[in-house]
Formats: sequence, C-alpha cells, structure tokens
Amino acid sequence: MAEHIRTTRSICPVCLKPIQASIVRNNDGVYMEKNCAIHGGYKTIVWRDRLDMEKWRGNTPELGEGENPGCPGGCAGCTEHLQGSCCVLLEVTGKCDLHCRYCFADKLEEPPSPELKQSIQNIMSGADKPLLQFSGGEPTMRDDLPELVAYAHEQGCQTTQLNTNGLRLAEDEGYVKALAQAGLSIVFMQFDGLDDSVYETLRNAPLHEKKLRAIDMCDKNNIGVILVPTIVRGVNDRQIGDVIRFGSSRTPAVRGVHFQPVSYFGRYPEAPDNETRFTLDELIIAIHEQAGVDIDHLTPSACDHPLCGFHGGFLAENGALQPLTSARAETPKAKTAQDNRKYVTRRWKRGPETCCCKSEDADSFDQFLNTVRNRSFTITAMAFQDAMNLDIERLRQCSLHVYDKGVLRPFCAKYINAV
Repeated sequence: MAEHIRTTRSICPVCLKPIQASIVRNNDGVYMEKNCAIHGGYKTIVWRDRLDMEKWRGNTPELGEGENPGCPGGCAGCTEHLQGSCCVLLEVTGKCDLHCRYCFADKLEEPPSPELKQSIQNIMSGADKPLLQFSGGEPTMRDDLPELVAYAHEQGCQTTQLNTNGLRLAEDEGYVKALAQAGLSIVFMQFDGLDDSVYETLRNAPLHEKKLRAIDMCDKNNIGVILVPTIVRGVNDRQIGDVIRFGSSRTPAVRGVHFQPVSYFGRYPEAPDNETRFTLDELIIAIHEQAGVDIDHLTPSACDHPLCGFHGGFLAENGALQPLTSARAETPKAKTAQDNRKYVTRRWKRGPETCCCKSEDADSFDQFLNTVRNRSFTITAMAFQDAMNLDIERLRQCSLHVYDKGVLRPFCAKYINAV
C-alpha cells in the first residue's frame, strides 16, 4: 500500500513544463510520482529507505501552495529563492579534452577574456563575495586561466576553485605554478576510482596515473585537492571506501572526497531507469560499510536542502579518520551561504606549510590547531537533480549557482534538459 508523504512541484521530463508531484513511499523505497497531461506519468526513485528519510530531512519546511511560482525558469529578478550563493560557477570554456559518458557540457564556445572579466566583476559586485568556481568544459583548455584567477582575487573573491579533469595539471608544471601564484585556492578534481577500468568506462580513456600525477603537482605547489567521484552503479560503487582511504592517506595534499551520485543531464548512454539510480541514502550506507565511517558523523546539509547532500569533518592520522565533530543528535541548525562558504574554505583550502612535529617549546593547543590545519579531511556529497526527479522544494534552497547571462541560476535548473 503506497503512503503519500508530501506534495511538491516538479517538471515534465519531456516538455519541461511545471507539474504537480507527489512524494510516495512504496515497499521498496520513496518515489516521486508525477503526470503530464500530454506526455503521461513518471515514477522515479528518490530514497531507498536504507535510512529514515523523515529523520534525515528534519523539520525542513514543505513547499506550500503558491510558493516559488516561477521555479524553475523564473530566476531573473526572483525574490523567493531561500538561499544565497555559497559558490558561483562560471563557465570559461565549452571545450574539453575528454568525451565523458556523463557530462552536462555540450558547447564549443570559448568566451573572450574581457567578457569573462566583466562576468567576474558582476558576480563580485555585491558586499557578499561568493566562492567562485571556474568550470566548463575543461577550464584548463584556456591558457589565460591564471590571469582570470588573479583577476577574481583582485575583485575581492576570497576563495577560487577550479573544476577540472586534472589532465593538464598532470603534465604542465609551469601552468600549475602559474595558477598557484595567481592565488587559486582549491582544485576540485574529477576522480572516479583507483583503476583504469573505471575511467575507460566513464571517461573513455585510461586516466588513473594522470590523476595521481595531478595530485602530486598540486601538492608540490601547495594547492589543496578535493577528489570528486561520480558514482555509477555497477562501475565504481564498490570503490567508495577505497577512494576515501586513498584520499585520507594523501593529506595534506588531498583535503577531502566529494561524492556525486550520477544524475542524468547532458550526455549519458541511455535513458535512466530506477534500478540504475544511486540514491543519497545508499551512498551514506556505502561509506559506512566500506570505510567504517559512523553514519552519525555525516550531517545533512544545513545550507542546501537536507536531501541534496551531507558533510562530515575528520582528522586523518596514521591511516585512520577521527571525527572532528560530535555525533549528530538533532537536525543541524540552518546555515547561511556565507557560513557554508567559510566552512568550505577552512576545510578545503590548504594552509601555509608548517611543521607537524612535536616540540618541547610548542604549546599543546597550538600543536593541535596545527595538526587540524594540516590533517583536516572532509567527506561530502551533492546529489544533483535532473528532469525526472526535480523537486522545487529542494531547488529553492540551492546555494550552488551558475552565472548565466547576468543571472544566477541554481545549478540543477540551469543544466536540466529532456531525457
């Protein structure tokens, strides 16, 4: 017997028109059910009941009747979005040196440098300076990327992030050095697993050794690296624990792992079905079972919607992860985008090189702070939405925005297309 949980709004995955949706629990999990008058009904898994969804979701307000009427297409001038910008993504090129099976980039344009600098000015024009992520395509296809990074800092950006496959970073030490000198804060690097079979399946090329060289190159230039695996069922979902162990063994170079269960926008080999989807609660259980991480040390997002992601802070020492926060007892207090940005910067940005060794003259508390700075390690995730499972209740709380022709759009609203 199906149990109705709540009513929300979504879109038709074919015509993309807004339609009502129901969140319903069946025997095998929680689904979004919706019906388009033209294209028929759709039923998409959103939670497999490996965890208590209501407890995880907490007291997040439901979408009321008449709320956020312009979503997902009315971002220009919208005053009803519930969250500010923690991170703004700026596409600096549509070009790429890979052709991945799962990718939202589908253009070949490369905006000229003056246009991008004007975009950076616009993004940084307010009092609250968001984290700026240079994305694409593959941003390192641009030779002038270090210049753009430096310009962002000149405009008041405190934290810059590069979303990259890491290939040029592995081969071009001068380029990495130029990025470091420009002030690049974080490398957000595609890292799907620990053997070439994973990369050949997802990225159509053997890339593992190049990923390792890219980490070494960033380490040499004191740039913090976040490993970003796209998790696809049957491809790399059994390597989740291995990736965490590898990343934590490479601190302080690697600052954490940011998992992204595959979502279906852009390129993908076939239309998705419910069996292939990998849900957020499955990911949490996999981290617990494969890496031995206590579930209570993974906290629902308090900046975005709880069903969009989680984070956990740890200390990586001697091959083990020690939690830096107490076990979760209640739903975490809501955070502003500014609060979240400070957390990301503090955890992910690599600090100046300092000695971790003990000294008789050093204060023990100073030693502890120094160890935390050097050995901090995060486990985080973002479950993006696509046209099949888009939930306006979640979308209206998004803090990851894309700069698009003068408008800041929630990431999932920007990249949705028909399946």
